Amino acid sequence: MAIKRVLTYGEPSLREPSKEVHKVSKKISDLIRDLFDTMYSQNGVGLAAPQIGVNLRVFVIDASTKEEPLEPMVFINPKIIKKSGAIKSNEGCLSFPEAYSDVVRYKDVMIKAINEHGKPFVMEVKGGNLLARAIQHENDHLDGILFIDHCLNRFETEEVLKKYNLPDIDPEKLLDESELKEQI
Repeated sequence: MAIKRVLTYGEPSLREPSKEVHKVSKKISDLIRDLFDTMYSQNGVGLAAPQIGVNLRVFVIDASTKEEPLEPMVFINPKIIKKSGAIKSNEGCLSFPEAYSDVVRYKDVMIKAINEHGKPFVMEVKGGNLLARAIQHENDHLDGILFIDHCLNRFETEEVLKKYNLPDIDPEKLLDESELKEQI
């Protein structure tokens, strides 16, 4: 379809909660194609609709690797229904060009969603692999949460943001994940 502009950190709509999708219409199918086209053009692993300025609860992921070949996935109206364990990882985001930070995520997640054909599904991902982390990262975007809100070291993350001329962290947005951080 089309490659869209990816919004960068600091643009207000990245912090807005997204609306539910009521029908997998042609508009939603076009959005899904735009998300994949845009994600692949930026060499991304995942992309959520709010990142291209569409505040709907839709994201796409292609977490395929040589070691773990996977099909591209579509998540509409996703909800994480189970999570456990903890893992530290170094994350980036297409809305934060070239900026990476250490974050804490759940190691295991179970998510329910609707696919691009309007069919509900449940998926469980274990072991803190790329797919498990990408699901959490993209799902956060739908609630206006960004990966830097999970950062392990606020001051190191702010230095990275400064290096790439990105706005400072909003301390009000930092998540209290002390229980999760104790597990890593």
